[in-house]
Amino acid sequence: MPPAPPQAAPAPWQWPRLRARPALALFAVTLAIGLWLGLSVSLTILAEGGSVPGAKPFVWEVTGALGIWAVLPILFTAVRNAPGPQVGWGRFLGIHAAAFVLFTSVHIALMAGARHLLYALLGWGTYDYGALVFRIPMEAQKDLVSYVGAATLVRLLHAWRERQARALRAASLEGELRAAQLQALTGQLHPHFLFNALNTISAVMYEDLARTDRLLSDLGGLLRASLERREATWTLAEERAQAARFVALLSARFGERVAVRWDVAPGLERARVPCFALQALVENAVKHNQDRTEPLEVRIRAREDGTGWRLEVEDTGRGFGSLSPASGPGVGLAHLERILALLHDGQARLERGQGPEGGARVSLWLPREATP
Repeated sequence: MPPAPPQAAPAPWQWPRLRARPALALFAVTLAIGLWLGLSVSLTILAEGGSVPGAKPFVWEVTGALGIWAVLPILFTAVRNAPGPQVGWGRFLGIHAAAFVLFTSVHIALMAGARHLLYALLGWGTYDYGALVFRIPMEAQKDLVSYVGAATLVRLLHAWRERQARALRAASLEGELRAAQLQALTGQLHPHFLFNALNTISAVMYEDLARTDRLLSDLGGLLRASLERREATWTLAEERAQAARFVALLSARFGERVAVRWDVAPGLERARVPCFALQALVENAVKHNQDRTEPLEVRIRAREDGTGWRLEVEDTGRGFGSLSPASGPGVGLAHLERILALLHDGQARLERGQGPEGGARVSLWLPREATP
């Protein structure tokens, strides 16, 4: 019986980021609403033939409105952690129910406490809040309307911001993908590589026609994928097939001087990886060690790692600390880092390190959500 797939770790609790300027703007809005409601209460009393008890209606309504302002962080936290039913109805309803109980409890306490304090400071005697058995349900149903309305507005605002951010990322990613395709042709499959590949094929074509046919097929597959691919990512299985074509051409050129070992954990074949990532990392390993006479081993690993998974390319060459015939500013790795940042919004990372023999090790850590 196959083992059950690993369960995704629960999403960490997120706290809203409170900023002074938006908080002050909300304070001004709720204060204005409180003053408007105070005026409405005063006019209602006058319309019914009564006499307005001084500034008390304004104290009642302003303390109620500013009490709502004070407990808005509770609402923001609930919306941030359960933005909609897509997180699961149990989580959605549970978080919002608990948040509303806390929201209305703190609001009522703040509102009543502020009125007691203001009555004492203004010399109006003791504030009579009324019978709690009636007051609390009355305030709670009003708070429910405020909570639902505010949560809906906040969620709509978040959704709008997320759409804007996605649109910006998509526009940036489109430019990066065009650059990646150009890099695949001018950097990874640059004329120098094509020249070497064609020379390798010509060297064996009169000795082994079957092998020549395979090498031409591999070269055609590399060129076709570089020209036709339009998406940012493909599966690890597709990336492995692409890299295998590249490795076949390298093996034909370097023979036993270059060996590539694969170690892919079961269940990761459908994981998403940036297009041509392995091809670029394998080529880097060979390019920076092509002048060495010792055999070069390149190890490619994919495995689960905590809340995500890791794709690793390690070689037995000279490592990052030594000069190589292809030394440069590391544009290829920097380009791959930008692609990861755009694809995963800062959740993925590229790490450089050293293998046990002193060679270079490059690891891509990708979030588990990248595995469908």
